[in-house]
Amino acid sequence: MSEAGLSPLAGIRVLEFSHTIMGPCAGLVMADLGAEVIKIEPAPEGDKTRQLNGFAAGFFSTFNRNKQSLAVDLKSSQGQALVHQLVATADVVIENYGPGTMERLGCGWEQLSAINSRLIYLSLKGFLSGPWQERAALDEVVQFESGLAYMTGPVGQPLRAGASIVDILGAVFGVTGVLAALRERDITGRGQRVGSALFESAAFLMASHMAGGAATGETVPPMTARRGAWGIYDVFDTADDKQLFIGVTSDSQWQRFCESFELYALLENERLRTNPQRTACRDWLLPEVSKVLVRHPYDVVLQRCTDADVSYAPVGQPEDLWQHPQLQGNGGLLDVELLNAEVLAASRALLPGLPLEFGEQRQRATVRHSVPGCGEHTRSILQSVGVSDELYDSLLREGIVAKE
Repeated sequence: MSEAGLSPLAGIRVLEFSHTIMGPCAGLVMADLGAEVIKIEPAPEGDKTRQLNGFAAGFFSTFNRNKQSLAVDLKSSQGQALVHQLVATADVVIENYGPGTMERLGCGWEQLSAINSRLIYLSLKGFLSGPWQERAALDEVVQFESGLAYMTGPVGQPLRAGASIVDILGAVFGVTGVLAALRERDITGRGQRVGSALFESAAFLMASHMAGGAATGETVPPMTARRGAWGIYDVFDTADDKQLFIGVTSDSQWQRFCESFELYALLENERLRTNPQRTACRDWLLPEVSKVLVRHPYDVVLQRCTDADVSYAPVGQPEDLWQHPQLQGNGGLLDVELLNAEVLAASRALLPGLPLEFGEQRQRATVRHSVPGCGEHTRSILQSVGVSDELYDSLLREGIVAKE
């Protein structure tokens, strides 16, 4: 880490060929940690994610800070030659295009590794090698395929998770593989291809449910119908029409919880002495506790849970995170410029940074560069590999490259 900021990956040059979330998220992790990440965008219009609206209006701004942008026509031989010059100087390539796309653009693993034998090539796909490796996929598709949607929704109503968790998990696994490959390159001097995928990432999320089903010999039900592991582990209403989740996960917590809410009859009930006993009594225990909690306003319930030192949380919404004391108090929110083709309600937003801290100072990643405009750094990037101003101007006139 340099004195200027968090940069454990300083000196690593990454070329990112990506769109939407999975590839950009992998590039974001490396960029936030100090790598030089160059986003390769199709000239002249750039990454189509820039134009998304609706629930996807924030995708580009969220996952593309701390990067540079090079806009180039990879369908042309001249554009491919320019990128090949960059590849010779790169440590890592990240791509999440459909199967066969990078090969058609002259930028597949075999093509690029022939240029740079030290290259680490991260390929992010729908599926890893196997009978479905050529199949296209989306985060939501694999949530249904893997059972994640089944586990999330009510019985008979499968529901995708409320965030693109598989895209993000696949990206983080991919970066983990890249870091391992970089470490191996330190020993062997050679790069390699690394693969991560949506379906296998979603399947990994199902591992504990698979193990639970094997251990019990029972079909695993959705989370909304699961057999509880703890007696008090649910959402409760308060007197002022608010809600919070409370989890009482030990016998000592149970005693403190009962004392805090003056549930002495429940505390003295022999059928509720241990957690397995309380779990077996959930059908009548939860309504009894609910009747007491709903008499109190939210702030009182919150304070009593705090006093009892049990786990609890409000039923939050995304907008609540802007004012969250934990994020405000530890540098967890970053001031990020918003880019979108639509009319914006705001030009900037506070967004969560990487959930990492380093060193005794608990250093966090910061915003070093705003989200780039399409082709904003085309000239300077090409100059770094010896492209003259005259050649650059010619390429610009011919539409081989583009600038903001």
